Amino acid sequence: MTTLAIALKEWDLVVSDLLVGRQAILLRKGGILEANNEFELEHKRFLFYPTFIHQDPKMTKPERRAELRRTATEPNEIEIRGYGEVAKIFEVPTAAGIPAARVKVDQLSDLHLWDAPLLDMRFAYRPEKPLYIVVIRAFQLPQSVRIQNTLDYAGCKSWVPLEQSVDITGATQAMPEEQITAISQRIATALNH
Repeated sequence: MTTLAIALKEWDLVVSDLLVGRQAILLRKGGILEANNEFELEHKRFLFYPTFIHQDPKMTKPERRAELRRTATEPNEIEIRGYGEVAKIFEVPTAAGIPAARVKVDQLSDLHLWDAPLLDMRFAYRPEKPLYIVVIRAFQLPQSVRIQNTLDYAGCKSWVPLEQSVDITGATQAMPEEQITAISQRIATALNH
């Protein structure tokens, strides 16, 4: 039996897209460490912890807005449906300035559900810090697990250490490995890596 007890908070709609193989990237500014001149997430394998209140229809592409399950408060129970592994991390180069970097990211628009306001916000937030595109290998659990959404899990934080471990045995990969590789190569080309 293989278990995980660390979870990454992410919008519910993004988690859903990852788990059905519709998307394989995340955008991150925080939770990135540098070791041996390489960038990595604090955890390379993690459960997906879906969040609801920060999902904003204005931040998603118009054709996806109706799919958002937005709530005034986070639910009392969270459904853990899968986990992810870091396949590759790309730093978005900003040496030529944010507008030039933004053009590079816009070339990848079909790889994600976010609309221009979210991308602008990510670039503007802590502009001295780089933006990263994280390619994720997502896995859907054979059966979802419900956990209590306690106060320990609340707040604006990326990582949530869970009180209970979740068995990930038998999970199935959402997107074929060749597609993950192709997405990584496409991002590398767009970002001149």
